[in-house]
Amino acid sequence: MGREEQRALVRRVRESLIDELEGIYRRAFDAIGSEDMGEGAVARLTQLLLRSREGAISPLQEEIEAPLITRAPDAPAE
Repeated sequence: MGREEQRALVRRVRESLIDELEGIYRRAFDAIGSEDMGEGAVARLTQLLLRSREGAISPLQEEIEAPLITRAPDAPAE
């Protein structure tokens, strides 16, 4: 497997993980909305879930969106 194929595979795996995590968080938010909790408890739990989601998904997205740097900007191409 060549380098580009490996990169493409890793990207697909990351995107798949993001999709799975999004589904998990969506179901968690739906579950919170269907429970009979007070507004304060819902707000705290929602905030925790949002922070958790951000911590879980952002690093995966950042890595996908990061530019590929193969050499220093001023280095001559080989």
